[in-house]
Amino acid sequence: MSIFHLAYHVDDLDAARSFYAETLGCRAGRSTDSWIDFDFFGHQISLHKGTPFETAKTGRVGEHLVPMPHLGVILPQDQWERLAERLHEAGVEFEIPPTTRFKGEPGEQSTMFFYDPAGNPIEVKGFADMDGVFAT
Repeated sequence: MSIFHLAYHVDDLDAARSFYAETLGCRAGRSTDSWIDFDFFGHQISLHKGTPFETAKTGRVGEHLVPMPHLGVILPQDQWERLAERLHEAGVEFEIPPTTRFKGEPGEQSTMFFYDPAGNPIEVKGFADMDGVFAT
């Protein structure tokens, strides 16, 4: 199994540490005064102090325009549901609230979009059948 690595900027490492560790439940790894690593649902992200990338709502998916670029993860449905509840309880503001799209079609999925404190968009998808991730 491969582990994906992604590094990007945040403007406040303390706010990022709180959000990723406490709100999302990601385990913090190595860090310095200018970056911090997280176990992002089994993958490594490295948040570096800097200016976050520009985004725009230009990605058309179904009836939604989603922020581009964005990062994300695909979780089994039960884990997705637990995370959605955790985010609701934490008062996270959703760009796209937890919903199901492509219902009854190949690739049916749950999705939610939200932003980290630096404004980086994050999508979390949930699949009842992980074999459907690449279904056509």
